[in-house]
Amino acid sequence: MKLYLVQHGEACAKDVDPERPLTDQGNADTDRLAAFLKQAGIQVERVIHSGKLRAAQTAEYLAKAIAPGVEPESSGIINPNDDPGAFDWQSDSWDRDTLVVGHLPFMAKLVSHLVIEEENRPIIAWQPGSIVCLERENSTHWQINWMIRPELLR
Repeated sequence: MKLYLVQHGEACAKDVDPERPLTDQGNADTDRLAAFLKQAGIQVERVIHSGKLRAAQTAEYLAKAIAPGVEPESSGIINPNDDPGAFDWQSDSWDRDTLVVGHLPFMAKLVSHLVIEEENRPIIAWQPGSIVCLERENSTHWQINWMIRPELLR
């Protein structure tokens, strides 16, 4: 099983728009990422986002490219300061490739929690619009398969 973890694209500052939608750069980066993933043949059967506008927009772009016909789901346990352990316990029952779109510091803590079981030891250098692919085969141990940051696709 593969878990694709994405930090939402660049968002407007809170003082510009309190809803924090994606900026033009965030939209462009997310479009490029979606096109890259589609061209690479990546497909997922489940798409989850935090429910915040910037994460929902990012999830929608990516779902159109790599999860046609899949309706993105909103989750209340992947917000910026949520506990990654609460999200992790659900992953034991997953049997299909999944895309998760969320926020920092949650996404950074989730990767560290899943890979090295130390959520407070960052192992990925995130930027808005980054994606990390984790893979797990026949065990509970996750490994980093690959990562892409938006500047690599510009």
